[in-house]
Amino acid sequence: MSLWNLILYQPLVNALIFFYHFLFANFGLAIIVLTVIIRSLLIPLTLPSMRAAQKMKELAPEIAKLKKKYGHDKQQLAKAQMELYRQHGANPAAGCLPQIIQLIILIALYQAFIRVLRADGDVIVRLNQVLYPSLKLAEGTVINTHFTYLDLAKPDVFRLPGLAFPLPGLFLLAAAFIQFLSSKMMQPAVSRAQKEAAKTEGKADDLATSMQSQMLYLFPLMTIFIGYSFPSGLILYWFIFSFFTAIQQYFVAGWGGLTPWINKLKIWRK
Repeated sequence: MSLWNLILYQPLVNALIFFYHFLFANFGLAIIVLTVIIRSLLIPLTLPSMRAAQKMKELAPEIAKLKKKYGHDKQQLAKAQMELYRQHGANPAAGCLPQIIQLIILIALYQAFIRVLRADGDVIVRLNQVLYPSLKLAEGTVINTHFTYLDLAKPDVFRLPGLAFPLPGLFLLAAAFIQFLSSKMMQPAVSRAQKEAAKTEGKADDLATSMQSQMLYLFPLMTIFIGYSFPSGLILYWFIFSFFTAIQQYFVAGWGGLTPWINKLKIWRK
C-alpha cells in the first residue's frame, strides 16, 4: 500500500464508514462530523496563518509608503520590505502551508467520497479491501446517500422543462455564497472612498487590487462549476469547511472586508 493511501486515503475512508455506522446510517451527518474534526485538527496551522495575514493587512499602509519611496528601485524596495516584516514579525508566506495541506486533504477526501458513495455490489468488495477489520461491510450492503433533499452521490442540480442546461440547487448556491463571505472577510475593511484615495500612479497596486477582487468572485463561481460535476457530498464538506473558516476568521480579525457592508446595513436600519 502506498504512503498516500496509508496516511490519508485509508484513514479517511474508515472514518467515513465509522461515523456512518455511529450516526444512524446517515452519510450526510458523517461528512459533517468528519469535516468538523478535520477543521479542528487544522486549527494549529490555520490560526497562525490567519493572524499572519491580519498582520500583513495592518502593514499595508507602511508597505504602500515604501513602494512610493523606492518604487523605481526594486532591490532596495525588497530590502526595505523584508526589514519591515522582520521588525513586526510578519511572514508573507505563512499562509502557504495550510493552503497546501487543505488542498491535499480535499483531494484525499474526494477519492474517499467516490469510493464510499459508489459502494454497491462489487464495489463493496473493493471497499472492504481498505476498511479495517471491525468496519468491513457485509455483501449486499447499500450505503444510504440521502441527506435532506440531496443525493450525496450526485451533483446538486435540477432541470426545468424546456431548459437545455441544469440549474444549481439551493445547497450548491449556499455553498458558493458562504465561500464568497469567507473570502470577503479575509480582505481588509476598506471603503470605496479609501480605495480611490489609495490608488498609486504606477497602477501596480491597482492591478493587485483588481486581481484580488476578481478572485473574490472567481472562487464562488468555481464552487458552482465544480458542483455541476462532483458529488454533492464533496460540496457539503466544502460548505461546512468554509463556514468554520468564516467563524475562525471573525474571531481573529472581525468582519474584515464585510465591515463596510455591515455598516451600511446598520445605517439603513436606522
